[in-house]
Amino acid sequence: MPAKSAPTRTRILLSFACVYLFWGSTYLAMRYGVEVLPPFVLGSLRFLMAGVLMLAGAAALRMKVWPSRQELVRLVVIGVLMLGCGNTSVIWSEQYLPTGLAALIVAVIPLYAALIEIFLPRGEGLRVKGWIGVCMGFAGLVFLLWPGLREGLRGDSRQIIAAAVLLSGALCWTSASVISRRSTFRLGGFVVAGWEMLFGGVFNVLMMLATKGYHGAQWGLQAWASTLYLVTFGSILTYSAYVYLLKHVAVSKVATYAYVNPVIAVILGVIFLKERFVVVEYIGMAAILVAVFLVTSSKMKSGAPTVVDEDVAAGLEA
Repeated sequence: MPAKSAPTRTRILLSFACVYLFWGSTYLAMRYGVEVLPPFVLGSLRFLMAGVLMLAGAAALRMKVWPSRQELVRLVVIGVLMLGCGNTSVIWSEQYLPTGLAALIVAVIPLYAALIEIFLPRGEGLRVKGWIGVCMGFAGLVFLLWPGLREGLRGDSRQIIAAAVLLSGALCWTSASVISRRSTFRLGGFVVAGWEMLFGGVFNVLMMLATKGYHGAQWGLQAWASTLYLVTFGSILTYSAYVYLLKHVAVSKVATYAYVNPVIAVILGVIFLKERFVVVEYIGMAAILVAVFLVTSSKMKSGAPTVVDEDVAAGLEA
């Protein structure tokens, strides 16, 4: 028995390392990508490549790949909202926002999820600990965005517009995750994610054509390196590690990615992009991270932990 448990512990540790480091590093990879590729071009490449590779891999392993008509409709809706709108909003906003700031704004998504669940039929209500986290999180968001608000009052509104786009995308992503959580699929999670990525990529192609957002692409090492990193480490490898953790570790422990990833993104932004925060932003960062911890660790009235589910995790950071 001990001989069998040791490899499992090793795989669990490696899986956590993937989820923490690789998903936290996707913000840096997106920033490098959007410096040389228009946002919709980067989004199209990333999700089409990941979706095709994941579905092809599933077919090669003889998994059930083809959804029913009803499942296909739900997959389109979830893929467009979660990846086409949600994840692409991160790519677009990183043209104007530091990577660490973008990651911290995205960290409010568990707060969105908790609030949405309250108003849904058979939804789950927050206890006092969760409400404290929600209030603290949105207060922290104000502190985090305060320097951008000041710049907006002086005439430079790019950061405020980017933050608004990112918050809207986060709401789309959270809404899609709620739909996904309440949907039943006969397909495995890996296949479901593959279809969602494929439809998210198609949506990006349509947006790219509609806005003529394919001009200005600089095809070179930086473009392909960032794209391949996002496809390989941001989507396929890390998502597989996440699914493995869900099967072997308590969901409440897996959900810690929600407040570890922003820290990783901030650290990498400081090291590689020389990003810096002012004091008020550090206050906002601390408040948001504590708030996410309170919400994700809070017990709902039903006794279930307030955590983001499998398809949520496959969204903005997938």
